[in-house]
This record gives sequence, structure tokens and C-alpha cells, in this order.
Amino acid sequence: MNRRLTLAVPALVLGALAIAGPASAHVTVNPNTATAGSYTKLTFRVPTESDTASTKRIEVYFPTDHPLAEAAVQPHPGWTYQVVDHKLAKPISDDDGQVTQAVEKIVWTADSPAAQIHPGEFDEFNISVGPLPDSGTMVFKALQYYTDGSVVRWIQPTVAGQPRPENPAPVLTLTPAADPAGATSTGTDTTATPVASEQHSSRTPLVLATIALVIAVGSFAVSVLRRKQS
Repeated sequence: MNRRLTLAVPALVLGALAIAGPASAHVTVNPNTATAGSYTKLTFRVPTESDTASTKRIEVYFPTDHPLAEAAVQPHPGWTYQVVDHKLAKPISDDDGQVTQAVEKIVWTADSPAAQIHPGEFDEFNISVGPLPDSGTMVFKALQYYTDGSVVRWIQPTVAGQPRPENPAPVLTLTPAADPAGATSTGTDTTATPVASEQHSSRTPLVLATIALVIAVGSFAVSVLRRKQS
């Protein structure tokens, strides 16, 4: 192989990785799917893309089309959090009755430079929410604040069939809950055959013994008859 080509191939690979690396370092919600109507733990993963500044603050905005009445935040060492609510124009119902306010956003702020997310690092922030809506998707727009004063806005929608945006908002997709009735029916059907087979197997020795007894009695009767005739 030509020496120049040999040297060029690794350089092209490294260049492609350098381009792909920052592009994939988005603020995301994990997992990105959850069961509709359930309670779940969500983790917001925040990487620092800058080579010179650290992440000092992160704001996650809750969707207004699927309002959630409350969110429990897991404390994060070195960071302070604040849950901000807003009043609903139209109350929603939950297990406790009518809810008149919902979570607007959660703000995490680093307590010191040492706790900030430095270049080349990422951190995760956990919350517990529910009950989730019955269907659809939930978009959590996020703002990432850097120590140099810049702000990255992860707010762009991801549209199926179109190129991925530069700063996509984290999206949680809701999946239907499993049908308990269907699961029970399936379980009954699958266990029916082994039970029947077991019953058949347990009767086999009895049947064989009965046949052997009949043959023995028949043989004895034939023998007696022959003696009388002789």
C-alpha cells in the first residue's frame, strides 16, 4: 500500500471521530421510554462539550401538554436543586383529587467550582415522577449554563423522517402497559399441556399392569382347560 495512503487513513478516521464526538454529546433523558400511567425514575445525563468552560447550572423544563403535579428529586452531592411550580389554567385530576399546579422546571446549581462538570466530563441528575400520561411523548427542554457565560439550549424538536437537529430536546416515549388478562390467559394455555402429559404418564404403568394381569389370567384359564380335556 502507498505510504501516503497508509498515513492518511488513520488521520481520516481520527478526524471523523473528532467530528462525531461532540455531536453525540447531548443532554439526554434515560431511559428514553417508560410505561404509560406508571411511576418511573428518570436520569438526565449532562455532558460538558466545551473544551475551556465547565457546566455550572442545568435547567430542565417539564412539558406543558402533559403536566405532572410533582417530582421527587434525588439529592446530588455538591449541587443544590430547586423545583419550580406553575399554576394550571385547567386543573387536572389524580388520586388525591383536583390538581391546580404542576412542575414547571427543576434547576440544579453547582455549589462550588470543584462540583461543576468540567471539560471532558458528564454528570447525571435523578428524579422520580408519576403517574405518567396514558400515551404519547414527553419533551423535556433543557438549558445548560457554562462558566464562560454561554448557554446551550437543548430545545429543538426531533421530527421523524427529518435530520436530527443540532440541539435536540430530551424526549421520553410512553409505551402501552401490558394486558394482565392476556398474560394470564397465555400462562394458562402454556401450562395445560404439561399437566395433561403428566397425567397420561402417571396412568401408563397402571394400564400396563392391567394388561399383564389379563394375559396372566387368560393363560391360566387355557392351561386349566387343557388339563381337563386331557
